[in-house]
Amino acid sequence: MRVLVVMHVENEGPGVLAEVLEASGASVQVVHLNRGERLPEPGAQDAALILGGPMNVYEESIHPFLREEDRFLRDAVERGLPVLGICLGAQLIAKAAGAAVTKNRVKEVGWYTVSLTEDGVRDPLFRELPPSLTVLQWHEDTFGIPAAGTLLATGRSCLNQAFRIGNSWGLQFHLEVDRPMLKDWFGGAPASTVILHQYDRLTPELGRFARSLGANFLDFVRQA
Repeated sequence: MRVLVVMHVENEGPGVLAEVLEASGASVQVVHLNRGERLPEPGAQDAALILGGPMNVYEESIHPFLREEDRFLRDAVERGLPVLGICLGAQLIAKAAGAAVTKNRVKEVGWYTVSLTEDGVRDPLFRELPPSLTVLQWHEDTFGIPAAGTLLATGRSCLNQAFRIGNSWGLQFHLEVDRPMLKDWFGGAPASTVILHQYDRLTPELGRFARSLGANFLDFVRQA
């Protein structure tokens, strides 16, 4: 199984999902778009993991690699390549599938609860996960649901939290985070102590959620 991991900045890697990929024995190709590395053709991989970043999907003049990524994801959606997008990655999938990505009414930063819809409870990506999840959020934009897509999870301050279109899934939230990643993201910010304390309290279930979701995605890839 060949899995492409796409990074947009150095400090937003796969986190806990890296452990799932390693345990699966998958052959992993990491592409750092911020370093000028190029994406392969979608047919060269069995699946793709599109990670987050601080840029917005419509900032193509500032980050030209977003244009190439948009073409890649349009092709991936059409081909049925299994793709899992996180935060920016989810927004990029939504845009590639024809949905709008706009400013959310509030900026979400910190720990929030998201709830699975009826479709989300039945979706294989969330198999064996509870109907409500505590997750880390850090975003100011939100995605619309593509015309052929399905809403899988919702939140109170940002309605659209997860969707699926064909073999592609988008998650607005960060299930992949680990402690070093959070410490790097928040640094010495006033919220850092609170964020990390909550992470330490939630670690057992957060790790279980991330590993289950990652394993579910790879199971789907094997069967696709």
